[in-house]
Amino acid sequence: MTRQYFGTDGIRGTVGQAPITPDFMLRLGHAVGRVLRRSGSRPTVLIGKDTRISGYMIESSLEAGLASAGVDTLLTGPLPTPGVAYLTRALRLDLGVVISASHNAYPDNGVKFFSAKGEKLSDDWELAVEAALAEPPQWVDSATLGKARRLDDARGRYIEFCKSTVDKHMSLRGLKIVVDAAHGAAYHVAPDVFHELGAEVVAIGCQPDGLNINAGFGATAPQALVAAVAEHGADYGVALDGDADRLQLVDRSGRLFNGDELLYAMVLDRLAQGQVISGAVGTLMTNMAVELALKARGIELVRAKVGDRYVLEELASRNWLLGGEGSGHLLALDKHSTGDGIVSALQVLQATQRAQASLTDLLADVTLFPQTLLNVRLPSLADLKTWQHNTQLAAATREVEAELAGLGRVLIRASGTEPVLRVMVEARDAAQGRRLAEHLVAAALAG
Repeated sequence: MTRQYFGTDGIRGTVGQAPITPDFMLRLGHAVGRVLRRSGSRPTVLIGKDTRISGYMIESSLEAGLASAGVDTLLTGPLPTPGVAYLTRALRLDLGVVISASHNAYPDNGVKFFSAKGEKLSDDWELAVEAALAEPPQWVDSATLGKARRLDDARGRYIEFCKSTVDKHMSLRGLKIVVDAAHGAAYHVAPDVFHELGAEVVAIGCQPDGLNINAGFGATAPQALVAAVAEHGADYGVALDGDADRLQLVDRSGRLFNGDELLYAMVLDRLAQGQVISGAVGTLMTNMAVELALKARGIELVRAKVGDRYVLEELASRNWLLGGEGSGHLLALDKHSTGDGIVSALQVLQATQRAQASLTDLLADVTLFPQTLLNVRLPSLADLKTWQHNTQLAAATREVEAELAGLGRVLIRASGTEPVLRVMVEARDAAQGRRLAEHLVAAALAG
């Protein structure tokens, strides 16, 4: 069965357009409830959300649908996605539900789910929910209807969890840190975490109004963070996205560190503590400079498909702990079951504290290779499906790889939504990378 509604990270779309409508969310809640009830017990589900105005509508619709299937709900109000995952596990609940469209603007919203272990759910579970959506509803009787109540201490519980992920003696005292929550779910959490660990905190992007999530602030718009760090003479700046599972970090010089670099810093810290690190997981887009730096330390980098879900799957299959994406989704599975922007920031800051070095010094072995990414628009989707049979492109790719001689990388992949071929060349020299990418584009069009 092909999934109709679920994508790589739950169900997402524009509010008011299918499937992000109240009637669908009512049906979705009912279908999820029916799937949960198959275990025979009376399930309890945790529902959290970010700060979008549409969260109220979706929350009430899901709650009603779950209640109609005989499922109880706990409501947290605005809470980061990883906070919902943590509380679902800590409270021994049956399912966690997050209402969020992550880094998207406020007109979008979505729903994603976590298992009782605080982990992303399997494709089989999602298919079971989609099958239940296609069936007629089966309302429970009045005596069996679910109940809902507010979990008033969700924020405090999650703050304490974040603090528990670093060494008990670790202090941020003496550091000034700008914290940018993107007017999103961490607005009332992230500043307190860093403050309670001793830092002087300057909070920006922490005044949500339902319409300003990710608007000019946060991990997808780090210019505000860079400016605030300079204005306040801060040591570091931490930017999260709307649901706080993504991280960008800035130092006092205004240098912005991406997820690839932060992953390397986390690996270095574990090695310095004497831990055995068999390998780390990146994605097809992870910068080759990080791969070479890890290799020099005897650490294998395995590349998963783009998406934190695929990084997590690869880590689980290898029983490894550390992985991430350049976009700032980072995973430390001995600290949390899912990506967590606040926890990841604490791991990186702890690494600098332990090494008594700046982040720039820690990353002295890594100079990111410039990446040239060009899009090749083909006549039709049919042409896109046959690009791997383009003999001229294949020959050009061999020429480019021979010139790079292992000190650069070629990645050619098809868009999933339009007749576009994405050509990426990574090389130490930006001009060389641009020249080689244009050579590949010419071969793609000629073939």
